Amino acid sequence: MGRELEESRIGYLLDTHALLWAIYEDADEKLSGKARAAIEAPDHELFLSSASIYEIAYKHRIGKLPGHEHIVFNHAALLKELRIAELPVSMEHAFAAGRLDWERKDPFDRLIAAQAITENLVLLTKDRAFSALPGVRVFW
Repeated sequence: MGRELEESRIGYLLDTHALLWAIYEDADEKLSGKARAAIEAPDHELFLSSASIYEIAYKHRIGKLPGHEHIVFNHAALLKELRIAELPVSMEHAFAAGRLDWERKDPFDRLIAAQAITENLVLLTKDRAFSALPGVRVFW
């Protein structure tokens, strides 16, 4: 069921931290120049897993992301402004995440990795742990 990209377009799935850093201008020291260029390139298709919104809302609620109310309560408008499409978690994604042969136990990371593989998307992440997973193409 993976999506097929037009040959001239590259599809990127943003990891949760990549979205946060793309939104906040003062995070440019955290977001690499290559990552910023990939996000801003008009010929790139950008996606965010619905699992990332869940992760942001959950971590905000438990106090791990203080000061991120703007994202929690305005995520749809922010995604539209950045030209980022939502990538819902399907049963195929959930099944693939559960079957990943990967030591990583974080359910958010497992879902995002499975979506990148299933949908043939390049994962925009600083997290090097994704590179060890066969089938995940990482860009940073």
